[in-house]
Amino acid sequence: MNRAPDPRRTDPDVPHVVGTALGAMPGTDVVETVTLLRGELGAPHLSFLPSLPARGPAADPVARTAAVLDELHADRQPHGLRVSGVPGKDSRAARALLAGDVNVLADVIGAESGGDDAPVKTQLLGPLTLAARLHLHAGERALKDHGARRDLRDSLASGVTAHVRAVRAAAPGREIVVQLDEPDLAQVLAGTLPTMSGYRTLRAVPAAEARTSLAAVVEACRQAGAAAVALRLPPGVDSRLAPEAGADAVQLTAPEGTARDWEPLAALVENGTELWLGLVPVPPAGAGAEALAAAVWRIWRDLGLPAGALDRVRITPREDLLALGPDGVREVLSRVTGTASALARTAAEA
Repeated sequence: MNRAPDPRRTDPDVPHVVGTALGAMPGTDVVETVTLLRGELGAPHLSFLPSLPARGPAADPVARTAAVLDELHADRQPHGLRVSGVPGKDSRAARALLAGDVNVLADVIGAESGGDDAPVKTQLLGPLTLAARLHLHAGERALKDHGARRDLRDSLASGVTAHVRAVRAAAPGREIVVQLDEPDLAQVLAGTLPTMSGYRTLRAVPAAEARTSLAAVVEACRQAGAAAVALRLPPGVDSRLAPEAGADAVQLTAPEGTARDWEPLAALVENGTELWLGLVPVPPAGAGAEALAAAVWRIWRDLGLPAGALDRVRITPREDLLALGPDGVREVLSRVTGTASALARTAAEA
């Protein structure tokens, strides 16, 4: 959607390019991680409620997303997390961990001296990947059953309301952005996910159903008070799916080719969709912030896009930061924010 000018901007002639990361972080200390993110991604950038999968099964992306489901639960079985209507110890552990993380976010923000009113992000799996990674009673993926897919979609749409409201309460006075990750969506749409036996693949989910499922969860986030919803898509999925599902932004890895490879992204930007560009390599290597910004600006000009359209760009790492140590995390985040600043400056000076 097209947004009003950001009142935090000090110079209306300088594009407002900001940075963020994708959610999953290394380590097990959530207080330390939230504090680091609030420092490295302070205003105007987008800090977030991190997930720390190294803390164990209750912290992995599937358990964390299942923890927000309404009237459904997920507990671990030999074949993976199984959907149930009755909570077990795994479900309770995941819900307690997520609630504790939100409380930490509130504590860290509450202890700040003020002045940072930039938005805060939270991220969950989207409904299709969730259905691909949760299992039914017999062990098959929930994705196999149309009714199970529908029930998970509705449960996630209902449960995300309480989660967004909890994050809003933890970050008073700040807008909340929701990032929905769909890493398995290409396989879901292509029908290449294996069955439990491994001898066959599951039938492809129709594109129209995928779009409807995503739209239901996106709308639920918005109804809960989210200021924006970003859809993180894997390679091989048409980026137009994001605006078609009602998302405000699409996150994807930046193309490495010529301006022609960027043309579909340019069309999204021209139509008002925010573009979250996975630009900074992990681990950090090669071109620095100035060079990355210059490369994007050259393509931007080749595409005929105006400098002002950079207001709809966020810079992100190319992937999650799970394999990095503390110094590597700081270096990537510094390059993210440095690239965002350099891109805005380069465009303003052109």
